[in-house]
Amino acid sequence: MPAIVISDPADERLADYRDLTDVALRRMLEPEGGLYIAESAKVIARAIAAGHRPRSVLAQEKWLADIERVVTDASVPVYVVTPEIAESLTGYAVHRGALASMHRPELPPLVDIVAGARLVVVLEDIVDHTNVGAIFRAAAGLGADAVLVSPRCADPLYRRSVRVSMGTVFQVPWTRLPEWDEARTVLHGAGFELAALALAEDATPLDDFSTRRPERVALMLGAEGDGLSRRALAAADAVVTIPMAGDVDSLNVAAASAVALWELRRR
Repeated sequence: MPAIVISDPADERLADYRDLTDVALRRMLEPEGGLYIAESAKVIARAIAAGHRPRSVLAQEKWLADIERVVTDASVPVYVVTPEIAESLTGYAVHRGALASMHRPELPPLVDIVAGARLVVVLEDIVDHTNVGAIFRAAAGLGADAVLVSPRCADPLYRRSVRVSMGTVFQVPWTRLPEWDEARTVLHGAGFELAALALAEDATPLDDFSTRRPERVALMLGAEGDGLSRRALAAADAVVTIPMAGDVDSLNVAAASAVALWELRRR
């Protein structure tokens, strides 16, 4: 399909890209509507390589050649707009020049995701999309086999998560967990020890835990500020902490995930 030049931001063909900064609206539209937004030619390419299908692409003229190399399905419309129209449409400056409205794949069952895995990351109720994306990037770079997200955790396929992850949300297998009682049963059944990264007086230092690292570990991370819930801590088999200095009690959750994954991957 040839590129289609559109000069009216109110054009209904552009509806998927409208008001992307309205988080509440996108949360309603994307999971239930079966769509998510991928930003930049590199991220779009990674999504397509992972088997995800674009519904349409929004591109600026200077980025069109890059998009045409990435999106080879002639049935996918490519809408070409000016930078001003892109910003008017989305509500922000689209510096990377291209967005794609992608069909959201069906999430795989938990038992399939953890089969054969040795190290998985569990995210409980982390609502900051930047942290979610950064944790996915750490998981990909440091060898985690999968990421499991709680029912109320931020969407890994939200635009900011995808962007911060550098597209690794398409590389690392992931799915949503059921509530803790069921999740703990499934993970224990697969042979995982649940290790909660948390502050506690009786917590085991991370380096000590890694010396006796179980064959299979589910590393549990909680939200900034609140940390892991009481139910999560009750489900854990061990509480682990990163020893700190300089009167600092903890790290940002994404930074903590990288430190813990590095320590655990070496064993």
